[in-house]
Amino acid sequence: MAQRRDLDAWARLRFAVVGPLLATPPEGRELQKALRALSRQQWVHPVTGLAVSFAFSTIEKWFYQARNSADPVAALRRKRRADAGLQRVFSPAVIAAINALYAKYPEFSVQLHHDNLVAVSELDSTVGTVPSYSTLKRYFRSRGLVKKRKPRQDTPGARQAVARLEALEVRSYEADHAFGLWHLDFHECSRRVLEKSGRWIKPKLLGILDDHSRLGCHLQWYRAEDTEALVHGFSQAIAKRGLPRALMSDNGSAMCSAEFTQGLHNLGIVHERTLSYSPYQNGKQENLWATLEGRLMAMISASEELTLDRLNLLTQLWVERDYHQNRHSEIGTTPLARFVNAPSVGRDAPDSDTLRRAFRQRVTRRQRRSDGTVSLEARRFEIPSRFRHLESVTLSYAHWDLARVDLVDPNTGVVLSAVYPQDKSANASGTRRALEARADGSPSSEGDLTGSPRLPGSGNGLSPLMAKHLRDYIATGVPPGFIPSPGGPTDPDNDGDEPL
Repeated sequence: MAQRRDLDAWARLRFAVVGPLLATPPEGRELQKALRALSRQQWVHPVTGLAVSFAFSTIEKWFYQARNSADPVAALRRKRRADAGLQRVFSPAVIAAINALYAKYPEFSVQLHHDNLVAVSELDSTVGTVPSYSTLKRYFRSRGLVKKRKPRQDTPGARQAVARLEALEVRSYEADHAFGLWHLDFHECSRRVLEKSGRWIKPKLLGILDDHSRLGCHLQWYRAEDTEALVHGFSQAIAKRGLPRALMSDNGSAMCSAEFTQGLHNLGIVHERTLSYSPYQNGKQENLWATLEGRLMAMISASEELTLDRLNLLTQLWVERDYHQNRHSEIGTTPLARFVNAPSVGRDAPDSDTLRRAFRQRVTRRQRRSDGTVSLEARRFEIPSRFRHLESVTLSYAHWDLARVDLVDPNTGVVLSAVYPQDKSANASGTRRALEARADGSPSSEGDLTGSPRLPGSGNGLSPLMAKHLRDYIATGVPPGFIPSPGGPTDPDNDGDEPL
């Protein structure tokens, strides 16, 4: 833009010189006198600001250029060189060598590329003269040949992400409503904090950001980046602000855990994940980290006795008093004002018990018939006796809180009963509870059939089906398919109607 302004400045100066002659054009010798008078005057140089004068022939050329054009200002503007943007000192062989080097070594600096180009020219005489470093640097800059960093992990996924970034354009985006999209990520603190045990740690900050308003829904420091911390912080954001419609996060282990993904599903929140090795897709979150490090961490840099609790307190004060009430350059207002005044698609937050139960995974376990227990997280849990008829049971739990495990209906998700770990010390006392009635209405004990009605056709200890087969066989009149052994005993209960 600086070059465009200079061109316009020169056009305005030239028009100021010859403009009066265009308004009242003199004829013959009067024109010559007027041009000579203008050549003796001094003008302000449009770039340096110093006094400058112009020759008679120069002003005469400007006059005829402006008079013969429908747009005199455009006619007086400096023309762009026909060879502008062309690298005249670069031969086709040099350009081919540069492109080959950059394609193979994009992580090299311009200086390193220049040194390698010199080596190539010494090995291959067809390359010709190598341009200077400054000329090569201008060439790289004009072609967009920037130095590229290698991915931290040289994996197929990382290489694919780099290729995607080079092939596809990057565009900013924004949700139209508050609560339409939240961002979530962890950030490692730039300084250490002291634990009560005397151990120094670098805490992790969980930040949850509303896309439309840039409001910090909740920020809290934790000792580790795990699912328990993620669920703890995200539940607080929901309790403070409400339920969003969608959430964007990276592919961290905590974000992909069974408890967290199941919780988002239970609460009706769409989980959108960024592509691997593509942090620019969550750029708003990265901008929040830069603001936090530049303001909050700078203001508390002199604090020596910094603990995790004190860091969390100072962070909450900074978010509510500073970040939310300062003008955000991207949205043109404060995050708090935009959050309050923006159209919202949020929903009311559920109660704390519903939130706690939402972020739990569901697993199916086979119940052991001998003692009615199942194995969960390398521990055994006792299933209530009224559900002993179930071959497999569905349990809902969070792996960091085994004190709250529920038996749920696999079809509806309704909680049927709480399940507790096996207490072998208490079982050693020998005290046993009576079996409860089954949940399906069956008898309380499989072996107790006292008082049950007699089944029809079950005489002689035969089951109804076997008695039916016997009657059908007798009705045929066909003799038995075997010969009784000689002198065999006679069944005293045989009345003659049934074969032995």
